[in-house]
Amino acid sequence: MHWDYIAILAVLAFIVPWRSSARVQMLLDSETLAPGERVALYVSTMIFQWGISAIILWRALAHGESAAQLGLDVPNVERSLLIAIVLSAILVMNQVFGVKRIASMPLEKRGLIARLAQKLLPHTNSEVIAGVALVGTVGICEEFIYRGFIETIFQQALASVVAGAVISAVFFAVAHVYQGRRGLVTTFTVGLIFSAARVWTQSLMPSMIIHFAVDLSAAIAAAKMLAETPQPAASPNEGDGARP
Repeated sequence: MHWDYIAILAVLAFIVPWRSSARVQMLLDSETLAPGERVALYVSTMIFQWGISAIILWRALAHGESAAQLGLDVPNVERSLLIAIVLSAILVMNQVFGVKRIASMPLEKRGLIARLAQKLLPHTNSEVIAGVALVGTVGICEEFIYRGFIETIFQQALASVVAGAVISAVFFAVAHVYQGRRGLVTTFTVGLIFSAARVWTQSLMPSMIIHFAVDLSAAIAAAKMLAETPQPAASPNEGDGARP
């Protein structure tokens, strides 16, 4: 395998998970995000993802990979759209159900996802615009990085479609290690589903659409059900004007 491919894989396997975990921990430790910090976080993430995607595309093309090999063509538009619609519907319903299940739990049992929702979800119109741009960036760039690049090079190196799909799903899961053990299992499974869509259609278009739809639906559901922390009910002994 080319040395630059190995360097890229090392960044994705070690630097990205470490940096993501550190940023999440910083967010959880902070009381609140100051005005502009949330947008700055969105923008820095977009810059990084587009930057590393550009580097990967540059090196892949330099080594003779074609757009078709990287999944950047759409050989069958009808099949791609059909798979994108069907899988998006299934996974979006699963996401909404999952958020609803978390919202039904007591506050102390909601865990990491609810805490991150309170920190990361947009609060203003400008943050909403930047947040949607971030979701679009993640859907495009992560699919290109994991299903386009990693899946392709391991599929070629090991002469196995299954091996390429599994290894790309492992890298995808490791990138989301900050979500904990359950998050690792979930992202690995979702990664396999995205890989299946890429294999069925020979294109990244369906997985990009599905990824965007899943992340956007999760954000909307979390904004409605998790972002606002309900206040505990007042004690029956407290009067309307009671003060501690």
